[in-house]
Amino acid sequence: MEDAVSRSSVESSSTNDDYVVVNGEPKLKITGDINDLNDEVSQSSKKMTSTLTPSSSLGADPQSPISSVDNVFPSSQSTGAIGEDPVSGDNNRGKGRSMSLPGVTDEGYTTFNGVTYLGCALVNAPRSEVEIYRNMSILNEQSKQAIPIELYVPRTSEGNVRLVDPGTDTDIACYKIHRILFCARGPSDSEEKMCFAFTCSHGDNPDSAIFQCHVFRCELQEAVAKILYSFATSFRRLPKSIGRSTSSISEAEVTAIFSVNLEFKEDDGKGSYSTCPKDKNIFKFRCDYDKKIVISVTQTGNKELRIERCFGLLLSPGRNVKDGDMHLIEMNSMGYSSDGRTYSISGNWEISEECFKVLDTETPKDTRVFLTVAVDLVICGIQEPVRFAIETKAKIFPHNERFWYFTKKPHQEQFFVKLKLNCGSRMPKTETDAPDVVQYEVVEVQSQTQIDRQKAGMSLQGLKHHRQMSEGVQSPQDDDESDGDEPLLSGSGVVSKEVTDDNLLEAWHEVLVKWHQNLSQRPKQVQQLAKKGIPEALRGEVWQLLAGCHDNSELMEAYRILITKESPMESVIQRDINRTFPAHAFFKQSGGLGQDSLYRISKAYSVYDEEIGYVQGLSFLAAALLLHMPEEQAFSVLVKICFDYELRDLFKQGFEVLHLKFYQLERLMQDLTGDLYEHFMEMGLEIHMFASQWFLTLFTAKFPLFLVFHILDLFLCEGKDVIFNVAIALLKMSRKDLLALDFEGILKYFRVHMPKKYRTEEAARELMAAAVSAKVTSKKLKKYEKEYITMKEQEMQQEDPIERMERENKRLLEDNMRLEQENDDLAHELVDSKLTLKSELDEVQDQNKEMKTDLTKHKKLLKDTQEEKHRLEVENQQVKEMCRKELERLETENSRNTVIVTDYKQICTQLSERLEKQQTAHREELSRIKILVKSCEACSKMFDADGKVNLPEPKIDPEKMNPKIVDLQQQVRELELELAQTKLALVESECKTQDLTHSLHAAVSEIQASKNTWFTKTLNSIKEVANTHTGKKEPKD
Repeated sequence: MEDAVSRSSVESSSTNDDYVVVNGEPKLKITGDINDLNDEVSQSSKKMTSTLTPSSSLGADPQSPISSVDNVFPSSQSTGAIGEDPVSGDNNRGKGRSMSLPGVTDEGYTTFNGVTYLGCALVNAPRSEVEIYRNMSILNEQSKQAIPIELYVPRTSEGNVRLVDPGTDTDIACYKIHRILFCARGPSDSEEKMCFAFTCSHGDNPDSAIFQCHVFRCELQEAVAKILYSFATSFRRLPKSIGRSTSSISEAEVTAIFSVNLEFKEDDGKGSYSTCPKDKNIFKFRCDYDKKIVISVTQTGNKELRIERCFGLLLSPGRNVKDGDMHLIEMNSMGYSSDGRTYSISGNWEISEECFKVLDTETPKDTRVFLTVAVDLVICGIQEPVRFAIETKAKIFPHNERFWYFTKKPHQEQFFVKLKLNCGSRMPKTETDAPDVVQYEVVEVQSQTQIDRQKAGMSLQGLKHHRQMSEGVQSPQDDDESDGDEPLLSGSGVVSKEVTDDNLLEAWHEVLVKWHQNLSQRPKQVQQLAKKGIPEALRGEVWQLLAGCHDNSELMEAYRILITKESPMESVIQRDINRTFPAHAFFKQSGGLGQDSLYRISKAYSVYDEEIGYVQGLSFLAAALLLHMPEEQAFSVLVKICFDYELRDLFKQGFEVLHLKFYQLERLMQDLTGDLYEHFMEMGLEIHMFASQWFLTLFTAKFPLFLVFHILDLFLCEGKDVIFNVAIALLKMSRKDLLALDFEGILKYFRVHMPKKYRTEEAARELMAAAVSAKVTSKKLKKYEKEYITMKEQEMQQEDPIERMERENKRLLEDNMRLEQENDDLAHELVDSKLTLKSELDEVQDQNKEMKTDLTKHKKLLKDTQEEKHRLEVENQQVKEMCRKELERLETENSRNTVIVTDYKQICTQLSERLEKQQTAHREELSRIKILVKSCEACSKMFDADGKVNLPEPKIDPEKMNPKIVDLQQQVRELELELAQTKLALVESECKTQDLTHSLHAAVSEIQASKNTWFTKTLNSIKEVANTHTGKKEPKD
């Protein structure tokens, strides 16, 4: 809803503050940064001095303050430097006009020649960059009927942008500068780099206003930056009359704006520091690493103040830290950068210090730690140091953690320093005045975060920069018990799950058992029990049954798909999440489980219901549902409430149904609380001023949770008319208080005191009892509805037919644009689905081709395997046959060996017997000879006592020797020698016999073993076959 037409008229009923004001204060946005445009214009001007006169430079008026413009583009799309273009010289004035060069005229305009008007298109979202770029691209391609013009940009915010025909010098079109809402230049890397566009509102009132996007093209690319810069400067400049009237005020009190960037760096172990990554404004630290803090301060306001030095750099864990709890950090360096605009301070953070232990301890999953960094600056012209305190969050990871794909952009905070001229000081008249003269004293220092909190109603009391905090920080629950002027935060109050009434639990048990048996029929006792309040422990289940979505698998499956899709409202949803139920612990933590779940549900519904999209009131209702059931069930109940209970109708067709509800409530007040109605009429108080939030959020935005849940019990049980019962009960119970208040007091009472009145369960039960007994019937509401319809018809009849037709035409145009957008979305989805199907088909075809190739390979492999199997079977048969033959041969050889061994044993036995007989005979013969020798007296002397022969050496006379005797002796000796050899041979034969016996046994064992070895048999068969072949070949050779 950020880009919708303003509803701030008398009939407005919206609670959203983000509408565009059509006829109010200008709110221009320009893509890029005004400083980048200024730099680009300056660089381009230096290179084009031959074509620019001194009077034509932009920003020539030093009295005109220029503040920064909202930075919509990321840095990658910021304006870059423009190189020198040879066509920018004077030789290119062939048609009598310059090439997009500015020149200031007497009427206070900056003129740009060489501009072509490409056309305009209706837009629904005037601040949407995507829609502007789309129209820019279309009109740039279809530029056959483009019109050459001269563009006149006013130098103040009260002028008109004029499109002038260069030939006749007459105005083609004229647009008031304050009606221009958004300016954008074409992306530098596209065909539209020489184009720019602005959106403008047309119409005299919000109901008839339409938005158009006007697209232009320049002949020089650098002219685009000059034109956007002219728009920015003219928008920020005030007329001289206004400047003179406000000069006295600005001299007394001024505001200096400073932009402070904070980044952390960790020791990388290589003697340098690397920037710590950041994810969703949460820094990511690692344990046990020393860190460096780097702060850059840049002044962005129009009050120029120079920083003299840094007085101190401080750090502390936590937020809302007292000044005395901050810890001083050792500074490394300080000073201005080379361009003289940015003042940088760096300091070492010793992580081992005890005070920083919490910042060096690994954080559990889904938890964060807060830390506060402050810098005290001594600024010339300010009598006391100025402290800028930045609160941020960090997550601590293990020492060896590695981070991927996170941004390393610094944390940025903007500070507004309100200064007051010090008594006795003088204003500097010239730039040569001494800078060390004290001129100002600090009134207040506020950060942009504090301002945003105050706007969102979430600022904590007593958190101003120079104010000491009280002991401890009050929690939202503690704030609820106070009676101050701060409104009650949404999500306040504690709802107990304990039920003291056993009869009530028993009754609900019986009802639920009966209900589950037949889900299509609601038991009669449910309505009476719901009036007393559903027990907290049963609410999740009963709400789903009342809404008719118990175990609705279709919606739950749709939710799982929807959360994966993108929504155009994501930025708005993310902004609202932080201010939905901030007092409840489940939704308090930024980036926690509660906020993530609420973000997903809101995003899914915005995609599911494209007609309504996302509206702020639904986030409170979704948060109440999330406290009782999982995401999928909560989404299902939310869809049922919006569609079946017709809550979404309140947001349709210009809030027509909501205005009907206001009229019905007004008539009920007139009938049931006449004095209060008359008092409101006297005060000029209208129903929509206090009741719009009741209808749009079902009382969930401001009231305590116990009352909110009880209202939802009745709403889901009895329907949408319960809202009137509760509203009348609230008005009746606060009647005396409201009658005693004036206009502002009544509004404050509705906003602050009425929700606090029902913080106790007793007060809430009393209110709900009054709501149940309120005399609000459907018949009466139908009567009021008919009155409202009749009244509207009469108003339409009295209305000018042309205005009615214009309004109807506008509504039809909006419907047409919406339908065209839906058609475009469906066409994109169709194209995307076709592309996806084509891609999937290509993948399937590739897979099919690969599978066919694999099938062919496997078939070939199968055939080869079968052939190999057949060959192995044949070889197996051959091997078996060879083994059989080899076995038969071995058996035959074994039988033959057995016979040989038997014969050998028999021979050996016979030889042994003969040897034993001969030995016995020899011993007997020897004994007999010894006896005979001993019996002879002469021969006995030849033997000694041991029986050994002891013969004297015979003395033989060779001459007396008988030759025969000598021969006989010789024969005897030979026989003895032969006998000795025979004995030796006998011994050797016995040894050989033993060896053969052992060999025989070993051979028998081997034969037995070889019978059982298939491999041995195979080898022997192969050897036999080889020997057979060899034997056959030898005769041939």
